[in-house]
Amino acid sequence: MSARLDSLNIHPLRHELYYELHSRPFQVLPTPAQVTHMAVLTTPEQRQQQFRHLQELHRMLGQPVPEQEIGCFEHTFGSLRVRREMHMEFASYTFINLAASEETPFTETGITPLPEGWLEQLAGTVIAAFHLEIRPAADGTGGDLDYVRKHFEGMRLIGSSPQEGAARVWGTFRLHSDGFGRFIVMNHHMSDSQLGRLTQRLMEIETYRLMSLLALPVARGITPALNDMDEKLAVITQSLAENQDVDEENLLAQLTNIAARIEAFRAHSTFRFSATRAYHRLVLTRLEELREDELSGHLTLTEFMTRRLTPAVKTCEAVSERLEDLSRRVDRASDMMRTRVELAIQSQNQQLLSSMDRRSKIQLMMQHTVEGFSVVAITYYLIGLLKFGLDSVYEAGFEFNKTMVLGIAIPVVMALVFLGVRVVHHHFIRMAKRQ
Repeated sequence: MSARLDSLNIHPLRHELYYELHSRPFQVLPTPAQVTHMAVLTTPEQRQQQFRHLQELHRMLGQPVPEQEIGCFEHTFGSLRVRREMHMEFASYTFINLAASEETPFTETGITPLPEGWLEQLAGTVIAAFHLEIRPAADGTGGDLDYVRKHFEGMRLIGSSPQEGAARVWGTFRLHSDGFGRFIVMNHHMSDSQLGRLTQRLMEIETYRLMSLLALPVARGITPALNDMDEKLAVITQSLAENQDVDEENLLAQLTNIAARIEAFRAHSTFRFSATRAYHRLVLTRLEELREDELSGHLTLTEFMTRRLTPAVKTCEAVSERLEDLSRRVDRASDMMRTRVELAIQSQNQQLLSSMDRRSKIQLMMQHTVEGFSVVAITYYLIGLLKFGLDSVYEAGFEFNKTMVLGIAIPVVMALVFLGVRVVHHHFIRMAKRQ
């Protein structure tokens, strides 16, 4: 069968397509465990620096150095597990302390086993950083709440019971005194695989939540300029609607300026707004996968996100739609201005054609007048030539009355010249009609 398959034309990306679905496997986490997750915004140059930084970690811990970068890297250094995933805009790092003690939560974290000074050299801009403390459940729901309340520095708790009560999750979605966020997962009866999937979803929810909010400052910064452009466009449109005597050149300059500013805003924000919509959809998907129930009257993760995150995302979507609407309105106003200018140009062309027609008629009348003078002039020169000829004939010995001959020749020559000029005139008229 293998030989038969090898004889066929195999798509060059076939193996990569198979690998893609398995490139980011879920974690398998024991209880207890301490996890620290970080998301770092990176440039292509910083990604290369991060890979060299990861190689340095292997050297510091006496492990073989990886030679090739992959999308999802995972390695266990004794009790420390390190996972690095590459995304479109950021790289995520997950540090897991597998030798978690039963001490007070967050006294030790997932980054505790890291070599001194290694994390501080990480290239990029940190957008998300939080600790997850995975503990076995206390006796009863009340025991869970009493246990976790004192480890969140008095902040208001958000909690849920995912997977039909198999675990309890507590968090605040705030930064604590150490600069990290915090979550506590109380495992009631989850297996290590189930716990890994739950932890992965929590990390993705928090990371994608923060990534989706990156567009909110952009939307807030654009809004005042949009208000200003909206007012200017309304004034321009109103003046066109009232058919006022306006300065078309000035209005076109204003419309061009507004259109240029809109395109600049769109170039600056389109990707960010599109990314926000994508991250928000991922957050909602991960929340649905939790299948969570309410705990002790606290807001669940879904309720919190719906109440806080969704309005921010809707604001970004509204600004994005407003940019598109302004762009379409500017295009319509520009079309009206162009139509107005074209009509003015057509009116000017009509006046120019009428003026040219009047000048053509005047030139035609002048031509007829000149034709009369030209007949007289040509006749005069022809009679002069005829007189020289008659003088030559007379001096040659032929007797005749030169005066009589010239008198008779004048009307004859004039008639012939007039007929000749008319023939030429009609010939040119026929040529013009054929064109």
